[in-house]
Amino acid sequence: MASSSDVHVRICGQEIVKYDLEIKALIQDIRECCGPQAVLMDLNSTVKEKFNQLRLRIQDMEQMAKEQDRETDKQAILSETEGHRKQMFSNQTAWRKANLACKLAIDNLEKDELLQGGDTVRQRKATKESLVQTSSDITESLMSISRMMSQQVQQSEETIGTLATSSRTVQETNEEFKAMTGTIHLGRKLILKYNRRELTDKLLIFLALALFLATVLYILKKRLFPFI
Repeated sequence: MASSSDVHVRICGQEIVKYDLEIKALIQDIRECCGPQAVLMDLNSTVKEKFNQLRLRIQDMEQMAKEQDRETDKQAILSETEGHRKQMFSNQTAWRKANLACKLAIDNLEKDELLQGGDTVRQRKATKESLVQTSSDITESLMSISRMMSQQVQQSEETIGTLATSSRTVQETNEEFKAMTGTIHLGRKLILKYNRRELTDKLLIFLALALFLATVLYILKKRLFPFI
């Protein structure tokens, strides 16, 4: 059966993967964003939040690695943590590049709109709305994946709770067995003591009876056969 520590590490890894997927999806949205600036700012704000959450979970995994008893487990988790951290740095680089490309595209579009007539502006707006809708659909799909992963995390947490309850039950049962074993040993000692006492009592009764019979025989002898 997997230990509680192993389950926590798995849950942390699942959450890191979830945040990584969400960040990649948001970076793709930024690449495809055609403005306005407010949309780009909202996307960047969400990306920052996801990076903060990802960074915290990576730190949690690193701390779990340090708490491992076996050196092999510790090194394995630290190696996985380092891989996640490198992926985070790669995402940050991609995020910066996507922002530069998006800002350049928005600037070019704004220049074109100023130079060209209303028909072209309307066409570009329609294209922009279509791209925004596509990005929204992609984001919704990723949010659905995120909800599914959250459900898996919740199920894992419930499993941890069940394992903890089972562990407490086993521990309580073990304590009860220890108490019963102590009671049985005490009872055995008392029974042996009473058996020895009973043997001693029987021996004393036998000796007293023998003494009594000897005394009676001596008295009868003196009375009946005084000349002997």
